[in-house]
Amino acid sequence: MNRFILALALATVPFPAAAALSPAEQKMTKTVDAEYERSVALLEKLVNQNSGSLNIEGVTKVGEMMRAELEPLGFQVTWVPMTEVKRAGHIVAIHKGDGKGKRMLLIGHLDTVFEKDSPFQTFTRKGEKGEGPGAGDDKGGMVVMVAALRAMQAAGALKDADIEIVLTGDEEDAGDPTSISRRDLIAAGKRADAALDFEGLSAIDGQDWGSIARRSSISWTLKVTAKSSHSSGIFTPNAGEGAIYAASRIIAAFRDELREPNLTYNVGLIAGGTQAEFDAGKIHATAAGKTNIIPSITLARGDMRTLTDEQTARVQAKMKAIVARGYPGAQADITFDEGYPAMAPTEGNRALLDKLNEVNADLGLKPMPALDPLKRGAGDIAFVAKDVDGLVGLGTDSDGDHAPGETVNLDSIHRQAKRAAILMTRLSKEPR
Repeated sequence: MNRFILALALATVPFPAAAALSPAEQKMTKTVDAEYERSVALLEKLVNQNSGSLNIEGVTKVGEMMRAELEPLGFQVTWVPMTEVKRAGHIVAIHKGDGKGKRMLLIGHLDTVFEKDSPFQTFTRKGEKGEGPGAGDDKGGMVVMVAALRAMQAAGALKDADIEIVLTGDEEDAGDPTSISRRDLIAAGKRADAALDFEGLSAIDGQDWGSIARRSSISWTLKVTAKSSHSSGIFTPNAGEGAIYAASRIIAAFRDELREPNLTYNVGLIAGGTQAEFDAGKIHATAAGKTNIIPSITLARGDMRTLTDEQTARVQAKMKAIVARGYPGAQADITFDEGYPAMAPTEGNRALLDKLNEVNADLGLKPMPALDPLKRGAGDIAFVAKDVDGLVGLGTDSDGDHAPGETVNLDSIHRQAKRAAILMTRLSKEPR
């Protein structure tokens, strides 16, 4: 609460524009502004290439576009195929500096939620707004990344910076298992001293927020089986109550008993009857049954989101205990997918946000308080969160992500690229 009050107080403090920017940092801000239309043109090019997570060819083409941007900046770019997990692949790009400053990991993603069959396919500019699939998530973020790196190069600040970039090709639908699909990202995190996530900026009512935490995203599957018999005998010791009632009691117990801060849990799909099954992707279900037959099977799918891995383990244990209580005439089992881990709010993450707020002060921008982690979803940075301090939200400000009409606020490129360029330059000068 004290930290929140302090953040509100700081938000009212005026900061003079460019109060303490070095000549090189001033050069960066001018470069970002001068190359604004170039950045918008790159965004349009990226958006107009469909790169839904399952569009192998499309994601690969976006990877080629990003290679063309990074190699002229001095990055050694590698394409890492991910055919073994049925995904396109990732970009891993390394810039070797002088080896003295902090090693930075920049994270973004090439893919979007919009597959080739989506009717939402093209970029449309409307003044300082840009509408298109992935315009904010995460093609806008990659544009900010490139704009910041160009600004550093123009000011002579990039040459000494040790930077590794990982652009995953399946952030929106991670290849399974993640031990393979996130192998290169995890390895990069172990080499880094700071991780900067170029997914979207959180801007609410004119206030920019910094993210120092991301909650997990883990799916679960409940399977309940029971004896099937004539419905006239339901609730008797011989027949029991059937699979649907038992599953309903379990789900109701989840709703009533699991509640705690920073936790959410959802039931997204359920099917029950004398027959029920999911498709291979577990996003569609078929079921059959009759009103006079006690149902023999119920399947349910849902997710849970936690702030720490410790919370994940504790809540999963509670869910397993609820499932194991015993229900008349029924047997129940719950399994959990691998999912995305949690990025807990640490003091190291807070220190990175403090450094960003020093940049904000010198740019004449308002401080960015720490965002409530309930207000954003899971992301790739969580896979490195145990190994390196991190900061989320260095991409563009956008609205309506993941839905037709997704719109990026193009003018956010200015302040986000300036913030990122100066922050990275200052980190590159800090001893490891």
